[in-house]
Amino acid sequence: MWSPDKRLFPVLIKEPSHPDTGIIVVIPACNEPGIARTLDSLASCSSPDCRTEVIVIVNAPQDASHEMIENNRLTIKNIETWQKGAGTLFFRLYVVDVGQPPYRKWGVGMARKTGMDEAFLRFQSAGNMNGVIVSLDADCTVQQNYFKSIEDELLNRQDRRACSIYFEHPLHGTEYPVELYNAIARYELHLRYYYQGLLHTGYPWVFHTVGSCMAVKSHAYAHAGGMNRRQAGEDFYFIQKLLPAGGYFNLNSTTVYPSPRVSDRVPFGTGAAVRNMVEKGTGNFLTYNPLAFEDLRIFFEKVNRYSGVGLDELLRLHNEFSGTVREFIDVNEWRSKITEIKMNTSSEISFMKRFFGWFNMFRIIKFLNYVHGSGFYNKMSPGDAVTELFRLQGKKDIPRDDTEIIIYLRNLERNFR
Repeated sequence: MWSPDKRLFPVLIKEPSHPDTGIIVVIPACNEPGIARTLDSLASCSSPDCRTEVIVIVNAPQDASHEMIENNRLTIKNIETWQKGAGTLFFRLYVVDVGQPPYRKWGVGMARKTGMDEAFLRFQSAGNMNGVIVSLDADCTVQQNYFKSIEDELLNRQDRRACSIYFEHPLHGTEYPVELYNAIARYELHLRYYYQGLLHTGYPWVFHTVGSCMAVKSHAYAHAGGMNRRQAGEDFYFIQKLLPAGGYFNLNSTTVYPSPRVSDRVPFGTGAAVRNMVEKGTGNFLTYNPLAFEDLRIFFEKVNRYSGVGLDELLRLHNEFSGTVREFIDVNEWRSKITEIKMNTSSEISFMKRFFGWFNMFRIIKFLNYVHGSGFYNKMSPGDAVTELFRLQGKKDIPRDDTEIIIYLRNLERNFR
C-alpha cells in the first residue's frame, strides 16, 4: 500500500485540486524543449465532462550536461510562452521544476513516480480516490478523443482499475531520417509480435507495458504501492503489480502516438532499441522464436489439471513437459511450488490465479531468455517470427511486408476485447 512517506519530494503544488477533477495527466520532461507539440495535442482534444489537470515534471540527473540543463530552462520558458498564447484551456497546467534531484540513479522512472505521487496526493486531498492518474511522455501526441475515452472507459467504470492505452508509432514522415522510421517499425513489430505470442500461450494478462500509454485509478495506485523508483522499466514492474488485483484492461478506443526518436537516457526500452538499430542496422534486431511460445502454450493449457492431482501424477506431468520447460523448472521446484499453491487455494479458479502469480510475466521473460541463451532456439527477425507463429495457428494469407504486418497486427489488437 502506498503512503505519503514513500514519495521523493514534499508537496510540489500548493494550489488544491478542484473537487470535480477526475483526470490528471503526468508528463516527465527531461531535455524536452519541443514539448509544445504535446501540449498542442492535449489542448486540441475534446473536453471531458470532468475537470482535468496536466502536471509536467521538469527534471535532470546529477550528471546532466550543460546542454541538457539549458534545454530544461528552455522547456520551462517554452511552456510559459505556450500557455500565454493558448487561450482558455479545459485543463489546469502545472509545471514543476525539480532540478537535479540528489538520487544516484535518477531517471525517467523516478520522474514519473514524482508526478504520479503528486497526482495521487491531489486526488487524496480532494477526497476523490476514484480519480485517474494518466502517464504520458513529452514527445507524444494523442488522438482527439483521448480524455473522453479515458473518462468513459476507466473513470466512469466502477469495475475497472487501470489500463494500457493503445499506441501507434509513426512509420514514415519527414521529421526524422528514414533509418529512424525503419528502426521504430521493426521495434513496434517486435512489440506486437510479442503481444500475439503471449496470447498464443494462453497467459491471462496480456498487455503492452509502455510508460507513456497507461492510466490507473488513485485507489489502485495506492493498493499497488505506487510507482517504483527504477531508473527504467518502471512501467513494466508497476503494471505487473496491478494485474493480480483485476480490473486491468486494454483501452483501444483512443491512441497515443509516441515519438520514434532515439534515447540515451535509459539503458533499455524503445529509445535505446531504436538507437541500437540506427547504430548497428535493423537486421541486427531479432526477437523470440515462436516455438518458445508454443512450449508455454502446451504448459499452460494443462494448468487446470495441476490442482487436482497427487504427487506421483505431478512428477509424471513434469516428465511430459517439453524439454525447454523441464530444463527451466527443476522437478524439486515444480513439486514444492505446486504443493504450496494447492495448500493455499480452495478452488480451481483461485489455483489458476495463484499459479499465474508464480509463473508471471517476470518468469515468462526469464524463460524466453533462458531458452534462447541456452541453445534451445535461435532468435528470428520479427517479420519471420510473426509468419511462423501464425503458421502454427493455421492462419493463412499473412502479409509479408513488415509495414503491412504491423498494420495487420494493429487491427487485430484494436478489435481484441
